[in-house]
Amino acid sequence: MRTISTDQAPKAIGPYSQGIEANGFVFVSGQIPLDPATGDLVNGDIKKQASRVFENIRAILKASGCDLKNVVKATVFVTDLANFTAVNEVYSQYFGDHKPARSFVQVAGLPKGAQVEIEVIAVKE
Repeated sequence: MRTISTDQAPKAIGPYSQGIEANGFVFVSGQIPLDPATGDLVNGDIKKQASRVFENIRAILKASGCDLKNVVKATVFVTDLANFTAVNEVYSQYFGDHKPARSFVQVAGLPKGAQVEIEVIAVKE
């Protein structure tokens, strides 16, 4: 088991790692739209927040030797299911024709008042 860490994504805000590599899989902890340089929540609409989340995920995957094309499962958490379409637009921009398995869940709240959090599992090829 190997811990994944990069300064190109926000530092963990709790007792967890940005990611863990184990048995050929990379497990990326849930990412919220934090600016890695400041640690502050990105202001803006759901699309801007979702884009920041994907940039954070991409940075952690890169640190593990993977990319978004290696993702086999994504879990999306939002505070309002009315944002389903907007998040899907951003999601599609990042994944393109790649279609990993996915869950999309509304939750009561997210850390720091974020509107979206996404976690992924990738497989190393």
